[in-house]
Amino acid sequence: MTGHEYMSMEKVAGKIAGGFSSSSSSSSSGSDDDTPSHSKSLKPNVYRLFGREKPLHQVLGAGKPADVLLWRNKRISGSVFGCATALWVVFELLDYHLITLICHILILTLITLFLWSHVSNFIDKPPPNIPDAVFPDKCVLEVASIVRYKMNQALGHLRHIAFGRDVKSFLAVVCGLWILSVVGSCFNFLTLVYIVFVLLHTVLVMYEKYEDKVDSFSEKAIIELKKKYVEFDKKVLSKIHKGKLKEKKKD
Repeated sequence: MTGHEYMSMEKVAGKIAGGFSSSSSSSSSGSDDDTPSHSKSLKPNVYRLFGREKPLHQVLGAGKPADVLLWRNKRISGSVFGCATALWVVFELLDYHLITLICHILILTLITLFLWSHVSNFIDKPPPNIPDAVFPDKCVLEVASIVRYKMNQALGHLRHIAFGRDVKSFLAVVCGLWILSVVGSCFNFLTLVYIVFVLLHTVLVMYEKYEDKVDSFSEKAIIELKKKYVEFDKKVLSKIHKGKLKEKKKD
């Protein structure tokens, strides 16, 4: 075999090997591309609490309040939590009153600014620059409009529930108000607000961390509650509706 024939045989072998490697790489890449799509199709529809379809951060608004509640920035969330705890200790444990605290803060602020403005003439420093604090009309009107809309919406829901058009919502509201009355009799308003604040800063974070486990457990609990409600509807609610219908027929 001459040198020229040997070189040509090497080129043919290289082309064949390159063809096999390209086909194998394409098949492997094709299998890699098929794998994620296949895994996506195999993902089941997981039950989420309250029927939500978005992550918890987006449900909470995906803004700064959501970042604070979910401890996205631990320094800011810790500062907010510490300030709320300090206020609760001042008002509840030390028995300090809100009006007294506001007056004392204003007195200290006025004395500081008064002394600073007079001492600045002797130490050759400019007096304090106090900006004009003015609430814009647009901001106040927007807040009032939002409050009015929410109040009208709540009154509309209460009116809808009071007419008995949704028995399930009626029972849920009555049970919720009864639980709130029991809790309110055990704590005063400030302590109750602080407890809600602590729960918002702890339960939401724990739920986001153990989301799948909580959702699976809540799904089972909701199924059991629906079974109990069906039994209650058959034994109690259905009889009430039949009695009303009989009275209407007699009339």
